[in-house]
Amino acid sequence: MTERAPSAERLVIENCAIATVDADDTEYASGHLVIAGNVIESVGAGPAPEGLSGVVRRVDGTGHLATPGLVNTHHHFYQWITRGLAQDCNLFDWLVSLYPTWARIDEDMVHAAAQGSLAMMARGGVTTAMDHHYVFPRGSGDLLGAEIRAARDMGVRFTAARGSMDRGESDGGLPPDFAVETTEDALRATEEAVDRHHDSSFGSMLHIAVAPCSPFSVSTELLSRAAELARRKGVRLHTHGSETVEEEKFCHELFGKGPTDYLESTGWLGEDVWMAHCVHMNDSDVAAFARTGTGVAHCPSSNARLGAGIARVPDMLASGVPVGLGVDGTASNESGELHTELRNALLVNRLGAHREKALNARQALRLGTYGGAQVLGRTAEIGSLEAGKLADLVLWKVDGLGHSSIADPVAALVLGAAAPVTLSLIDGRPVVDQGRLTTVDEDAVARTTRDEARRLARIAADAG
Repeated sequence: MTERAPSAERLVIENCAIATVDADDTEYASGHLVIAGNVIESVGAGPAPEGLSGVVRRVDGTGHLATPGLVNTHHHFYQWITRGLAQDCNLFDWLVSLYPTWARIDEDMVHAAAQGSLAMMARGGVTTAMDHHYVFPRGSGDLLGAEIRAARDMGVRFTAARGSMDRGESDGGLPPDFAVETTEDALRATEEAVDRHHDSSFGSMLHIAVAPCSPFSVSTELLSRAAELARRKGVRLHTHGSETVEEEKFCHELFGKGPTDYLESTGWLGEDVWMAHCVHMNDSDVAAFARTGTGVAHCPSSNARLGAGIARVPDMLASGVPVGLGVDGTASNESGELHTELRNALLVNRLGAHREKALNARQALRLGTYGGAQVLGRTAEIGSLEAGKLADLVLWKVDGLGHSSIADPVAALVLGAAAPVTLSLIDGRPVVDQGRLTTVDEDAVARTTRDEARRLARIAADAG
């Protein structure tokens, strides 16, 4: 745990509605939170207890809703500098279009893109971010380290998933050959990342996951050996799965089975695994995920942007599959925000077979908080507002023009316009205060990301 004595200083939030997202979905119409150091000391109805010592700040939460911080379970930060491209493509055409550009990224570009991605999420209530980085051009510098530095400077809790690709075009994969690593290089670099960066302690600000990219860009050998590596090191596994009909066809043609059966054959189902998208899942696939405790990162906006389809989230939840929400890369979800995914998850899933019964507002909030903590294996620390958990929480303003006429504050947050964040605490520290980031200059980040996006576009154009 971070070295901060729980009794040294306290922050008190009062007079706000609270959605704890605990096991009983406890809510308070008007309640309080007491933060001691980096831990929630108490949460309950009415004002905070009298006689508290060491109170350094009191926040009047009138007109606000307090929730656990949002947990993003799937992203590709580097795509922040390739937004708005390939606007009308399915996944495979989109990838083929963008791989040649992505293969020209370097350390400065990735650092800027990570800053932009993290700033947008943090300003919108994300307290735990995750990134799946799998493009490592030769001579491009320390790309994973660039992301880790950006997250550290932003003050965001971070899971860095060290991705990899070793199946290029000449081996029947989608990426160009110059954009992939060798199997041995990928495994060596992944193990080095775990050894160098992973912190498994309570309250850790940095986890590393093992994350070969996808069945259509990774060899069977890399998948199998990566799973063995992750379990030997005691870290989690992440990849893409069952995203499109094209992927399902690819797996049947190359491996003689669907994505879930193929991934299970390589050791890629289990309580330490979560997969992005999982749109095209049959009953057997859902049952396999439930049986093994395999998690899902649901990315409704990206799935819609690429025309991938509607994931069976209601069926997954009913079967006991852990499900969280993901922004996905901002080249397929240009907003780069997770709080909009609460609304989109509810709306998109109501277009499916369960219609208006698919998800309600509180289920959507749970996906973005506790569900994300489940998927990342951190429910003992984050995902709900309970005494003893880490002080990762958000105070949303719901008494303004966009929300004031909605009596239910959770419905206001999920169904209404994107709610402003008045205060966001991560590890007990304010990362957003009065709607502005406290750790970075937003305008400077915007300028840097614009400049790096233009530089990448010039390099890609000159190359080809």
